[in-house]
Amino acid sequence: ISPASISSRVDESQSLTLDRIRHSLFVKKIALYLAFLREPNTVTTPIPMTRDVFTKDGSLVEFMVRETEKLHAQVGRYKSPDEHPFFPEDLSEPMLPPIQYPKVLHPVADSININKTIWEMYFSKLLPRLVKEGDDGNCGSSAVCDTICLQALSKRIHYGKFVAEAKYQEAPDVYQPAIRAQDGNQLMRLLTYESVEDAIKRTVEANAKAYGQEVMIGDESQKDEASTAYKIKPKLVARSLWESGIMPADKGSAGALLANKIGLDTDPIEKNTSEAIGALQRDLKIFEA
Repeated sequence: ISPASISSRVDESQSLTLDRIRHSLFVKKIALYLAFLREPNTVTTPIPMTRDVFTKDGSLVEFMVRETEKLHAQVGRYKSPDEHPFFPEDLSEPMLPPIQYPKVLHPVADSININKTIWEMYFSKLLPRLVKEGDDGNCGSSAVCDTICLQALSKRIHYGKFVAEAKYQEAPDVYQPAIRAQDGNQLMRLLTYESVEDAIKRTVEANAKAYGQEVMIGDESQKDEASTAYKIKPKLVARSLWESGIMPADKGSAGALLANKIGLDTDPIEKNTSEAIGALQRDLKIFEA
């Protein structure tokens, strides 16, 4: 079937329905593990982030992310409600007819994009904690890894909008007073379930241990915790990346959506989002290589 013969398309996957949020979050969590496990195999190199070395339009990483987004945009990736480009002004027009997605989120959701903050956090604070200092000459591979990690982070953090919608629909009367009062702090409190977050952090650390260690088939010896070598420190994933980064930023994007459900200003929520990213940047300092 040629693209020209397709008059209309409808998303029947149900992947963006509120009932599928739990499964979708699990899939995105695994995608993040696999993305970040690539990075410890590389070393930092100045070339990918140096402007004008590879292209006059920016650094090698910017080139990789921009061109990847332009290519994926041609098949409609960034028309999906759960996709957010880092360079929206450079996207190509889709070759395929628009697809009809279920109307799950408030219309303002399309305007909520915190990728600039995610980009800064990733390169200035998170990446230096994951890779060795030096230059192994593989700047192309590093740029590819960065692109994969950035897109995985963006997708997971922005999925907070779907989580917020699910929570709001479950108890709208609980959230409406804070929304009308433009009380960003109260919205953050309402979006926080400490017992659930503690359980998530324990699960994340356990998953990071499982995915981050080398398993030898036939090796029956039992290794203790101290002798196990990990590609990436489980506590770095659970406490810094997740607790101080993804969770607060996730709630930041969620709060921005809720604040606009009745057309209110989002500045208080956006400020909380920036502060959450700043908390991640500070917290990363306590984990030594």
